[in-house]
Amino acid sequence: MAQNDYDAGRLNLPFVGISTFGKRPYVSNWSTIDADVAILGAPFDFGTQFRPGARFGPRAVREASTLFSFGHGGAYDHEDDATYLGSDVRIVDIGDADIVHTDTDKSHANIKQGVAAILKAGALPVTIGGDHSINIPCIDAFADQGDIHILQIDAHLDFVDVRHGVRNGHGNPMRRAAEKSYVTGLTQVGIRNVSSTAKEGYDDARKMGSDIISVRQMRKLGADEVINRIPKDARVYVTIDIDGFCPSIAPGTGTPSHGGFLYYEVLEMLQALANRYDVVGIDLVEVAPAYDQTDSTAILAAQVLLNFLGFIFHARDQ
Repeated sequence: MAQNDYDAGRLNLPFVGISTFGKRPYVSNWSTIDADVAILGAPFDFGTQFRPGARFGPRAVREASTLFSFGHGGAYDHEDDATYLGSDVRIVDIGDADIVHTDTDKSHANIKQGVAAILKAGALPVTIGGDHSINIPCIDAFADQGDIHILQIDAHLDFVDVRHGVRNGHGNPMRRAAEKSYVTGLTQVGIRNVSSTAKEGYDDARKMGSDIISVRQMRKLGADEVINRIPKDARVYVTIDIDGFCPSIAPGTGTPSHGGFLYYEVLEMLQALANRYDVVGIDLVEVAPAYDQTDSTAILAAQVLLNFLGFIFHARDQ
């Protein structure tokens, strides 16, 4: 039976100590990563087109994640009759990529370097943004990792090609991903309402291998059927924009869009994915804590990531 740290050690309540992700060990030397999962912060928000502030997302999500770090030997879920993220799953926090203010190229290169270091160590990279442009260097880091399929949960298609010379803003990442030879397709779920991508972008997305599913379409299909649409045996990279959720539960984001998902709708898709596919990387973006005085957006982000990681490693053990 899993042991509880507080039985023999310090109580270590959520509001004390250093706010690494889940209070997991901090590794400052990226050449010495030895873990199953490594958390990287990407506090970059120069790609935003409306409200900034997602640069503070990694810090807020880390702090929120301490709520789920009471020292239990894993987290027991009575519905699944399973204990998730026990001591056998080694998670470390490697801090943040260096961000050079106003320099997108250098900042993105530093994010790519962090993800590449995690992959080199054989760990699962989990990157916390930042705006959605940080997905671009994350996917760049997979150039030597074999073919991947991308599952995007988002309100916006993010398939703009170039606008006023901008190729690497937060409206461009899925277009940049689709251009990669090793990205075999995209499943884009939650797309709704007036979009920052014009009709031509939707046409291009479908031509380049995208399966676009709105919130209402997902609800008709159900979580299992949505995940079943991903090609069999695909290795899946997951990018979660917090604005994929309804702003009634996730107001802390720069471009909120009403009519989004509720918590269990996303959780059920992620659990189905983890049970059927090899998840090779994750990013979660666009948490802008200044717009949410309750911190519920950051708590939601932390809870989604921890649950998703639990599903992934539980499935690997089956």
